[in-house]
Amino acid sequence: MPFSAVPEHIRSYLRAPYALAPEAIDFYRENAYIKLKQVLNAETVEAFNEIISREVHRLNTQDKPLEERDTYGKAFLQITNLWTHSDLVRELVFSPRLARIAADLMEVEGVRLYHDQALFKEAGGGYTPWHADQYYWPLTSDKSITAWIPLQEISLEMGALEYSAGSHRLEVGRDAPISDESESLIDRALAESNCPHVIEPFDLGEVGFHAGWLFHRAAPNTTSVPRGVMCIIYMDRDMRLKEPTNDHQRLDRDVWCPGVQTGAVIDSPLNPVLISRG
Repeated sequence: MPFSAVPEHIRSYLRAPYALAPEAIDFYRENAYIKLKQVLNAETVEAFNEIISREVHRLNTQDKPLEERDTYGKAFLQITNLWTHSDLVRELVFSPRLARIAADLMEVEGVRLYHDQALFKEAGGGYTPWHADQYYWPLTSDKSITAWIPLQEISLEMGALEYSAGSHRLEVGRDAPISDESESLIDRALAESNCPHVIEPFDLGEVGFHAGWLFHRAAPNTTSVPRGVMCIIYMDRDMRLKEPTNDHQRLDRDVWCPGVQTGAVIDSPLNPVLISRG
């Protein structure tokens, strides 16, 4: 039966702190990504799998067959800012538990929401090329982070996320949007670097966090089951808007940061502070 409200015990769980070891912060500082076990319990994952899957089905406007789409379109169905459409989804996106992890990993006093997005890689869906998310974002610093939240166990065959550890330090490929060209360009640059590739399955309740400038990709979904993932993108509470340097950043400024002036703190109604400690 569909949820009409998130149960109070799940809401309480999403407010409870996660025990993040100092070693985890050290690992993230060095590698710009980390996978954390048991961030969410099975009941919470299963509840939001139902909630988010329903919203993706309701809001999806993609009606082209996979074979008629470009590489980006084959990679996933992308539905953004679900929290503005569903109070149920908002409970996950505004979770202090997740926001506190993001703040701790970035070593900042607080975080704002940049936006959320569901990324559903359909059965038979294509690969996601190498890219760095922050190419798309008009942000003045590198204090941004994505929580990549699987809504089920994710095997390698389903298209688990692959990280290039430490690649946030590389300059090559930072001006490349997601495409076959970015895959080729960045793959060559990473092959010449000392950045290890890390690709592992995701357990139920495991969540990956990666920095905005970290290069990452995902393989095709070769199974008969859709791969459901919810992403929450956080930024430093004091993040300011920079002058966009490409059309994607201009679009992001207008869509995700409405009314914010260049150089100002990004404090629009779409960018609330989710946690602040000072």
